Parts: sequence; structure tokens; C-alpha cells
Amino acid sequence: MILKIGTRGSRLALAQSQWVKEEIERRHKNINVELIRITTTGDKYLEAPLSKVGGKGLFVKEIEEALLNKRIHMAVHSMKDVPAELPKGLMLSAFPEREDPHDALISRENLNIDQLPPGSKVGTSSLRRAAQLLHIRPDLKIVSLRGNVDTRLRKLESGDLQAIILATAGLKRLGLSKLISHTIPDDKILPAIGQGALGLEVRSDDVDTVEILNFLDHEQTRLTVNAERSFLKELQGGCQVPIAGFARLFGTQLCLKGLVAELDGSVAIMDEITGPKTQAVKLGTELARKLLTSGADRILEHVYGKGPHAS
Repeated sequence: MILKIGTRGSRLALAQSQWVKEEIERRHKNINVELIRITTTGDKYLEAPLSKVGGKGLFVKEIEEALLNKRIHMAVHSMKDVPAELPKGLMLSAFPEREDPHDALISRENLNIDQLPPGSKVGTSSLRRAAQLLHIRPDLKIVSLRGNVDTRLRKLESGDLQAIILATAGLKRLGLSKLISHTIPDDKILPAIGQGALGLEVRSDDVDTVEILNFLDHEQTRLTVNAERSFLKELQGGCQVPIAGFARLFGTQLCLKGLVAELDGSVAIMDEITGPKTQAVKLGTELARKLLTSGADRILEHVYGKGPHAS
């Protein structure tokens, strides 16, 4: 049997999909897995910030179309790229165990965030990272930085940037963790929804592929990512607004932290909620509503021009 995986063509995306391919072939000796490279909208527009390109699912839409058209059997996504709502007929069938979800600072002088000199230029493509960084260090200068991991590292080496921020998970998966100057704790910068987690997307009616992938599903990752995505869905968040969320399990209890910030970092509204892990999705919804009543609704209204929950 041949199983086709749809993947972006970046080195990180291919490394992640190759890992899934090897795990499937190790578990199912009768299956040969092929990687099908697909160029997404997010891969085509590498100069403009993602918030200016607009729309949701910039790194998944074309792959999902290939899935619906049955050109591929499944897709491997970085969960932080996947919108809160999936197209009709598709589902996330398995979540492999999550890698470190935190952000990483890579600096030329091997400094941490607190040690960066005032006025230092820090490169990031993420409004979430920029807003939180400015909230704790308003003296820093944010420089928009797009491109894959290799491109961003080259810009740090050749340009006048003092540091860049990338996802720890991506650096680890590429074998580049030695470059990390500082793994940023989540009480300084809260990770993106689903950061560090992979999601395996399939057609909802493809019971054979669902069954093949069952062994890769990691319960703790599924629960925490679902809580975070429920939080995002209730906020109706896109890439134009800094939204962060991170869930952890403590035995049978799930703790979820969430944040909505102004683009310039002047205001950051954060709260957390704890409850039974069996209520993961409900906890995400409840935390989003707590933040909305604490002022997040005004931030969303300001960014989008109208509040997502405005009547």
C-alpha cells in the first residue's frame, strides 16, 4: 500500500513529515509512504508580514485542497499554522507527542532577553512575539523577519540585528538547538496556540488512514492543544492580532494560560483557568470569555475594526 503525505517544502516541514513517514513505515511494514511537496500561499509571499497577506490558513489551505481532492491521504501540519476551524470533511486524527513549545532567543552575543542592550534590534515575523517582547522590553526595536529558519539565521549573521526569536521546537527538529541563547519562559512570552505540536489531518470518512495513524496519537498533546484551539476559536483569532495560549496537564487537572495584547505591547491581558482535563475544550472557551470581559474585546475591536463578538 502507498500512503501519500502532503507537506510544505521547507526544510523544517520536510523534516517533520519525514519523521512521520519513518514512524508509519516502522509500525506498518506493508505501507510505503511518499512525501508530496505542496507550495502554500504563505510560502509564495515571503517579503510581506503574514498579517498583511491576510486570511487564515496561509500555510495549510493548498494542502487541505489536495486532501479534499484525494491527491494525498493525509497532511502533516505545525499546529500553530492551523486555523481554529477546519474545512468540512476534514479532521485532525492524531497529535504526536509535543516538542518543547517555548520560544527561543538567538543572539549574536549569546545574551538572554534581559541582557539585550537598550535599542537592540530583534527580528521576528510574529505579532504575538513582538507585542509580548515590547510589553516587557519597550526599549527594544522590532524588525519584521520572514522566511524559513535558514533564511532568518542568515539575516542575523549578516545584518544589523542583535537577536531573533524562533520556535524552540523547530530548532530542535532541525538539530540546531545548540544555537539557542535563551529558551524564553512562558511567564515572559507565552507560546502560540499549538506551538511545538504536529497535527495529522485526514478526510473524516477515511477510516483506513485514521486507523493507520492511531498509534501516533499522544493523549496529553491532544488535550492541551484542543484546549488552546478552543480558546483561539472563541476569540475568532487570526494572524492580525497577538493571541497566545498554552496548556499544561497536572495529573487529571488542565491549566490553560491565555493572552491577548495590543500590537505595540502597551496592553497585554492575561489570565488562566484550571479544571478537569476531560473539560479541555470547555476550559478554552471559558478562558476566552474571561479575557473578553477583561478588555480583550476592545483590543480585538481595535485591531479588526469591529469586535468578533460585537452584536
